[in-house]
Amino acid sequence: MLASAVGALVTASAVKARAQAPRVLHVDSYHQGNEWNDRIAAECRRIIEGAGGQWRIFHLDAKRRPAPEQIEEAARRATEIVAEWKPDVLTTSDDPAAEYLIMRYYRDADLPVVFCGVNWDASVYGLPYTNTAGMVEVSAIPQIISLMRPLAKGDRLGLITEETPTKRKEMKEHIRLFDLHYDRTWFVSDFEAWTEGFLEAQEQVDMLLLLGVGAVTDWDDRAARRLAQTRTAIPTGTDFPWLMPYALLGVGKRPEEQGRFAAETALAIAAGTDPRDIPIAYNTEGDLLFNPLIARHLGVAKIPPLATLVD
Repeated sequence: MLASAVGALVTASAVKARAQAPRVLHVDSYHQGNEWNDRIAAECRRIIEGAGGQWRIFHLDAKRRPAPEQIEEAARRATEIVAEWKPDVLTTSDDPAAEYLIMRYYRDADLPVVFCGVNWDASVYGLPYTNTAGMVEVSAIPQIISLMRPLAKGDRLGLITEETPTKRKEMKEHIRLFDLHYDRTWFVSDFEAWTEGFLEAQEQVDMLLLLGVGAVTDWDDRAARRLAQTRTAIPTGTDFPWLMPYALLGVGKRPEEQGRFAAETALAIAAGTDPRDIPIAYNTEGDLLFNPLIARHLGVAKIPPLATLVD
């Protein structure tokens, strides 16, 4: 009900905003080519420009340049663009932009800010502020585990993902919110380490969550597909549709939901809505996904009802 009320408020105000042609600067925490954030940005741009607004993007590149001083320098460059271009609203995606840009430079500032893609808990950055609205990104982790469990031989749970502060934060939130216990975790920075971790997991845990490879700089899609299709011995699950070639099943989030919220909220604020009147939102859209190639290798014959087949 709350999400519907927010959507109605945003949509109604966005209609009024179309005549105002606002300038919106979008700061992406990562780099062009990171699919999740690219799709957020594309949806945001589509809506802003479709409403007659001007849209511009800046990338912090925090996955490929992850040192704090590198992200700090990128955030400073973003503030220079803000000062030069003078956007009516600033939108951001993911955690580094919240931590290094919003929290440090635009906390309770005159410039309205709409964040999206902040993982699990925005309060760690002090959000919301008087000038912000936003959507927090969550995943259907308990549901994914529930789908894997009937296919598993035991209850040992593993996690393999990229080595980033955001993924470390996500794991802590899984434990805090869902009382999960991970028997083994693998945080990796290169494809060799991912391969080793994936193979170890087949023997050391009974279920494995695959939750991010965007910071694995030498990712090899073909080798990962071959490995998953020939060496998977336990049920594997993910929350990203583009990781489905390597997982048995998933409940995939839709990045466009984040981009749509950011753009429509920016238009609403440009039309006069006070950011303080827009509650924090949470993503709700998703798709049940199933990989028949890995299922065949595991001997899993039953396809979950309503699942979309992905290989």
